[in-house]
Amino acid sequence: MLLILNKKSPRFYYKGNQLKQLRAFCAVAKSGKMTDAAGELFLSQPAISLQIRALERELDTVLFERHGPRINMTREGQELYEMARPLVDGLETLNTRFNRQMKGDLDSGEVVIAAGESTIIYLLPPLVSQFRERYPNIHVQLRNVTGRDGLAMIRDDEVDFAIGSMLDVPSDISYQPVYSFAPALIMPPGHALAKRKRIRIEDIAPYGLILPPRRLTTWRMVDRVFQQHQVPFNVTLEVGGWEVIKRYVELDFGISIVTGICLREDDQLVARNMSAYFPKRSYGTVMRRGKFLSPQARAFLDVAEEAGMPDSPWRVSHSQR
Repeated sequence: MLLILNKKSPRFYYKGNQLKQLRAFCAVAKSGKMTDAAGELFLSQPAISLQIRALERELDTVLFERHGPRINMTREGQELYEMARPLVDGLETLNTRFNRQMKGDLDSGEVVIAAGESTIIYLLPPLVSQFRERYPNIHVQLRNVTGRDGLAMIRDDEVDFAIGSMLDVPSDISYQPVYSFAPALIMPPGHALAKRKRIRIEDIAPYGLILPPRRLTTWRMVDRVFQQHQVPFNVTLEVGGWEVIKRYVELDFGISIVTGICLREDDQLVARNMSAYFPKRSYGTVMRRGKFLSPQARAFLDVAEEAGMPDSPWRVSHSQR
């Protein structure tokens, strides 16, 4: 506990005592009588007088002029009252405001979410829409990040949590999957593999792949699977973003292995399910272990768990995971 040394009077005062003194001072200033202030604070009149005198000694000034039972504030007392009243009033209502916040005052506030581009484009729109419909006064802030940047923001508490996909989960991070999507091999309609209904991993080897950058989860997952099957593969182009990858595949720059979350009916592509070789991709909440979530953040996670995603042939149900 912090100690304050009064230079003019060699006494030590605890911060806690100073708050009690200010509370007594404000009560007397408001009522104008020691007896009324004592009744309000459930203290004896001598105890109130001692608190006032201690505060005057500490501040080296006179706060009240005493005229019998009635006392008046000095100019210094009036100045102190203007400064101390907001602090004391805030302390009086602290418990009520704190309990209201912890129980979930969802008429204001914000929730800050980190997510990668694909999550922001494909996964979050229906969740944000449903959340805003239910809690219109809560501000939602989305931070577009890559994997490493997102983890740094989570560890530094710059965001409430992240939503995304993880393969390797660090020990200080909690990852809770919510949705899963099947992997797909995509190619232009005229590609040699487009006529095949079932494609083996060996069939992919002769063709150049378009993949996200090596630092991202997809590249590491593809590399791991090909190594496990002892099949060589060739990456002809690295580029970020599922929409960009799909466009380059449409232009016949190569083929790609993507997560089904990014596929739409109007894509000018042929897609084949590759669940026999590549793992299903889960998306969920990512946060620091032991993280205390605000009521606003908890409310968003509740919506995410309850919300139904748009129908997709690539989405995997909980029972299929």
